[in-house]
Amino acid sequence: MAERKGLREKELEEEGWVRQTTIGEPRLSEIVELYKSLGYEVRLESVKLDELDEECRRCYESEIDEVKTVYVRKKK
Repeated sequence: MAERKGLREKELEEEGWVRQTTIGEPRLSEIVELYKSLGYEVRLESVKLDELDEECRRCYESEIDEVKTVYVRKKK
């Protein structure tokens, strides 16, 4: 899946966040709980269609409100 990094993603990386996946329910909740149980902070960001290539955009545009990008970082 080819994606272009936006300004927000670069800011998150500078804060120590690592992008893991973009996904919707029911797996989204499972992934969040898993990372938390492993000692990570979890952050969910809305998907930015303009940062996706055409193929990815077609998949996500019909579910844009339900799909989130998951970022994690170790708790301090």
